[in-house]
Amino acid sequence: MILKNKRGIVLGLANAHSISWACGEAINNLGGEVIFSYLDDRFLKWVAPLADKINAKYFPLDVSKDSSIDEFFKSVVNIWDSIDFMVHAVAFAKTTDLDGRFIDTSRDGFSIALDISTYSLVATSKRAANLMKSGGSIVTLTYYGSEKVVPNYNVMGVAKSALEASTRYLVADLGPDNIRVNAISAGPINTLSARGITGFSKILHHVATKAPLRRNVNASEVGNAAAFLVSDLSTGITGETIYVDCGYNIMGV
Repeated sequence: MILKNKRGIVLGLANAHSISWACGEAINNLGGEVIFSYLDDRFLKWVAPLADKINAKYFPLDVSKDSSIDEFFKSVVNIWDSIDFMVHAVAFAKTTDLDGRFIDTSRDGFSIALDISTYSLVATSKRAANLMKSGGSIVTLTYYGSEKVVPNYNVMGVAKSALEASTRYLVADLGPDNIRVNAISAGPINTLSARGITGFSKILHHVATKAPLRRNVNASEVGNAAAFLVSDLSTGITGETIYVDCGYNIMGV
């Protein structure tokens, strides 16, 4: 059990299709303990049974509000006085800004996407780092649309690009404290947020036909990669964007 005696938080649980669930489950399978965050009571009917399945605690968290972030971490501290890892799997953009042209993105929509999808990593990492008293690992989730134009990904692509840049700056800040920060660039997965992208089924089909492995990645494979990155098997890895996409990123199509 490579994660025995490791404990940490996994942000962004919504339902059984969430990448955050795949990460939490993989960590638990390897002996780690997890506390989940979820947005609000609307998601409890899906979150509670999943968390109970692995004996995990779960607390609400709205990353757009500093007061909510502080309250979430207070809840964590009430259970544990320290943590070893954090998995950040939170992203959002208004559906209207994921359709049509990027140039038509609203000012409000741009701010929301960058705040929730990018700044939330900075804000939660600051709190999490204070609890990583013996070092630790932070993992966030990104996507290929950060570096190449993906139809209808629009402002989320910009947010993910900023997320990856933020990861590198966090690496420089937190490295002296023996805290590692990495990003996983997952291939397209049929999650709740992905369904907001127009033509998403076409993206899935395209990747499955062009990726070297001739299929799409599944959430459990991303979860396994996250479990590796929070384990002591990856203590020399920081500042990296690791692709878990069946090889699609190397192709020129």
